[in-house]
Amino acid sequence: MTRHIPNGPARAFLCVLLAFGLFASVNVFAQEPAAGEAAPAVEEHHTLIDRFIEGGWVMYPITACSIALVWLTVDLWMRTGIKKMAPPAQVAQVQDLFRAGDYVGAYQFCKGNPSAFCNTTRVALSFLGDGHDATEGALFSELNKANAAIQTRINYLSVIGVCTPMIGLTGTVTGMMSAFSTLKTSGAGDPAKLSGAIGEVLIATASGLFIAVPAFMFFYFLRNRLQVSMSDLQEICTALFRKMPYNHLKDAHVGEEEFYAAIPNWVAGDAAPVAAA
Repeated sequence: MTRHIPNGPARAFLCVLLAFGLFASVNVFAQEPAAGEAAPAVEEHHTLIDRFIEGGWVMYPITACSIALVWLTVDLWMRTGIKKMAPPAQVAQVQDLFRAGDYVGAYQFCKGNPSAFCNTTRVALSFLGDGHDATEGALFSELNKANAAIQTRINYLSVIGVCTPMIGLTGTVTGMMSAFSTLKTSGAGDPAKLSGAIGEVLIATASGLFIAVPAFMFFYFLRNRLQVSMSDLQEICTALFRKMPYNHLKDAHVGEEEFYAAIPNWVAGDAAPVAAA
């Protein structure tokens, strides 16, 4: 007895099922590895923590240097701006007090609002009674002091840029020592240990350079930014004292600094000087 396969849609549906089954079977056999062949290697994805561990002990000081780099860059960016060194509100207030001739009020305002501009103006005001040369000398001396204080902090970026490659080089040396020690004990038959030592070498060197390059870039950029800001600050401060009436301020004591100099104790009034012991 034979089974009759109907024509039409039923036969078409049966052909589709047979084709789908054949296609699925081919895919299954194609995905199965051949007998005796090794399974394909699974690609390993290393995270940042894995790279940190592979880098060895030098990654700890390099991480500390990177944190210092970020902190110094942000801090110096704010410090070297002219609006931070000479806030416009403070400059306008001091200019108004100078126009009114209230130098004592200007001194008190600068003392209560510390900034590079106010500190420079305050010190210069305390020398008004000593004349033009003394006031100008005190002004430029305070400007150099403010410049040196910020420049010292900028120099730390250069220190980071020099030290981090040396730290990375130290990790390179220790990693090579570990690699040669692995070759001595295990030979080339243990590639895992050997690759780990070589990975420490490469990661330590790359990490040191990764910190050093931006450190030098920020060092030169912030140094130039400081020079521009100091030039603007000098112009603002010198403009305040350009037409100062020093003749009317002779021997005036504007500031609150205490003077310790006095007539020598061997000079008694208008009498002839007494020989010093």
